[in-house]
Amino acid sequence: MKKILAILLAALAFVSSAQANTDLVLDKFPKERIHDIAALQNGAKLFVNYCLNCHSAAYMRFNRLKDIGLTDKQIKDNLLFPTDKVGEVMKVSLDPKDAKAWFGAVPPDLTLMARAKASHSGTGSDYLYTYLRSFYRDDTRPTGWNNLVFPNVGMPNVLWELQGQRAAKFVEQADPHDPAKKELEFEGFEQLTPGKMSPQEFDSNVADLVAYLQWMSEPMQTQRVRLGVGVLIYLAGFFFIAWRLNAAYWKDVK
Repeated sequence: MKKILAILLAALAFVSSAQANTDLVLDKFPKERIHDIAALQNGAKLFVNYCLNCHSAAYMRFNRLKDIGLTDKQIKDNLLFPTDKVGEVMKVSLDPKDAKAWFGAVPPDLTLMARAKASHSGTGSDYLYTYLRSFYRDDTRPTGWNNLVFPNVGMPNVLWELQGQRAAKFVEQADPHDPAKKELEFEGFEQLTPGKMSPQEFDSNVADLVAYLQWMSEPMQTQRVRLGVGVLIYLAGFFFIAWRLNAAYWKDVK
């Protein structure tokens, strides 16, 4: 009974934290990247180099990357650790106990993250695209980083070398519901140190990474869409034939 109660309380806490950002305005993810093989390949490279160190993708096998144009040799030479096999799932060697001690929680599996983060505010891809571009320096946090989309997140900015370090600028505003209270309103970012990429290049690479995460959440989605269009065309043709046959059969019936 105590375990069930603990699970329910944890679920309620998760829902409450998820509802805290219901007014969040998300940037639109460029959806065309999902159909760009080069973008997906670059996203896979970024995922393995920057995300797979802590986050697993336990429901995706490396050999599935052949669906985005990579060969076994390319996967082995560029995306695998020496002891991994192409047929293995994307797991990490990070011990869960160490992860909890370092980050406060075990980093979640990312296989279905692009689908799990969908909400009325936008798609899961919109969320991830905004989240990965919203880190800023915060010396009050254990990792030294904070995030506008997920305040007080335990994850550090793993892409900071590419983006550079930024500070968030906030201004005090009167609470519209209670003028006696003050609240902080985000005004913009200030670049502290340059990154290896320009802002435009960084946004483009993040879009590639999110495109890969979206593809990984459902590798058959493009084929499913094509199949769905074909089925609708078939049904439209069948409906036209049935309609004309019905008219021909009943034309002499008064």
